Amino acid sequence: MPEVPGHTVPRWLVNRRKRPDAAIRLYCFAHSGGSAAEYVRWGDDVPGIEVWGVQLPGRGSRFDDPQYTRVGPLVHDLVEQDAFRAPFAFFGHSLGALLAYETARALRERGLPGPERLLLSACPAPHRPRGLPPIHHLGDRELFAAVQGEYGSLPDQVAEDPELLAIMMASHRFDFEMVDSYRHTPGEPLDLPLHVFGGTEDRLPAEELARWQGHSRGPFALNLLPGGHFYLREHRAALLALIRAALTDHPPAGPPADPLSPDL
Repeated sequence: MPEVPGHTVPRWLVNRRKRPDAAIRLYCFAHSGGSAAEYVRWGDDVPGIEVWGVQLPGRGSRFDDPQYTRVGPLVHDLVEQDAFRAPFAFFGHSLGALLAYETARALRERGLPGPERLLLSACPAPHRPRGLPPIHHLGDRELFAAVQGEYGSLPDQVAEDPELLAIMMASHRFDFEMVDSYRHTPGEPLDLPLHVFGGTEDRLPAEELARWQGHSRGPFALNLLPGGHFYLREHRAALLALIRAALTDHPPAGPPADPLSPDL
C-alpha cells in the first residue's frame, strides 16, 4: 500500500535474513503476547525459505502503535496495509493460528493471492470453543499468574519489575481479548493443504487438533511433538525440519525427537 502524505503506513512485516532466491516465503503469526522476533530467527535454520514475521502493534518496532482487541479489524488492516509476496505460506502458533487462518480467508474474499499452505500450531479449530475462561480483564499480577499457570511461558523475573510487568501484560491483555471475543463465521473451506502441529503434553489432544481438517478441501496432516503448549521452543529443530519438509516437499533428514506423528 503506498504511503499517503502526512500518514505513515504501519510496518506489519519484518525480516532479518533476506533470501531473494528463496523458492517460498514463510510469514509467521505469533502467539498471544508474542512478537515477530522469536519467529524471524527461524530464518537462520531453514535454507531455501525466506522467513518473515507479522509484527502486531504494541511490541517491537511498533511498540507505540494502538493495539487491537478484535480479530476482524486486525486482519482487515493487515491485508489492506501490507502485501505478501508470492509464493508464500503462513505459520501461526496459538492466537497466531487463528490470525493466519482468518488472513487466508480475507485474501481469498478480496481475490488476492493467498498462501500455498497453512501451518497451524497449538490452537483449537476456529469453530470449537477455546475451553478456558476469559482472562483479559485481570490486573497485571493476576494476569501474569494466569499465564504462568496455564503456559509457564514467561520469565519469573518479570513479576519483580512493575514497569516491565505492565508493558508485557498490556500486549497479553489485548491479545487475550482478541481470543476471548473471537467468534467463527462459517464459510466455504479453503482450498489448500493444512499442516497442524501440537505438543503431546498440551491440553489440546490430537482429536481436537484434527478438527481443523474440516476447514480446507486440501490435504491434511497432523504432527505432534513432545512438550506442552510451547513445544516449539523445546523442540525447535524437529519442528523446523517438519516445516521445511512441508514447504519444500522434501522429507526431514531424520525423524523428530521422540515424535508422535499421526497423519489424519
